[in-house]
Amino acid sequence: MNHAHNDRYTRGWNKLKQIDGSAGEQVIAALAPIAPEFGRLLIEFGFGDIYSRPQLDLRAREIATIASLATLGCAQPQLKVHVEAALNVGCTREEIVEVFMQMALYAGFPAALNALFAAREIFERHDREAEAAQAVSTPEAAHAG
Repeated sequence: MNHAHNDRYTRGWNKLKQIDGSAGEQVIAALAPIAPEFGRLLIEFGFGDIYSRPQLDLRAREIATIASLATLGCAQPQLKVHVEAALNVGCTREEIVEVFMQMALYAGFPAALNALFAAREIFERHDREAEAAQAVSTPEAAHAG
């Protein structure tokens, strides 16, 4: 199906890239061989219609999303993608941790713990990537070895 002339798809694809970057694109690519129509619906409805609404900014939307995913307790892959997205749209690590602490009151400690461990995984990956980027950009790294 040609999506080029579908405004919802175009708006959704741009919003997906803005929020999730390559992680969102990877999700859609992974769906292509098994459920391409589901990927289209996700882009058009989720990102083209809902995420594009002006009533909430992207930070508020991602806070609501990670809170909801944490309470489900069974959506770890999606939670990790949206912790990454929350960081991409300006949420701090402290805010993300606080959201999950708040969820302990409503979803229980196991759900909050699972969410915190998922966040830790994303934070640690960010740290490793930042260290690697720093090593590449540091002049001493170019002359080492």
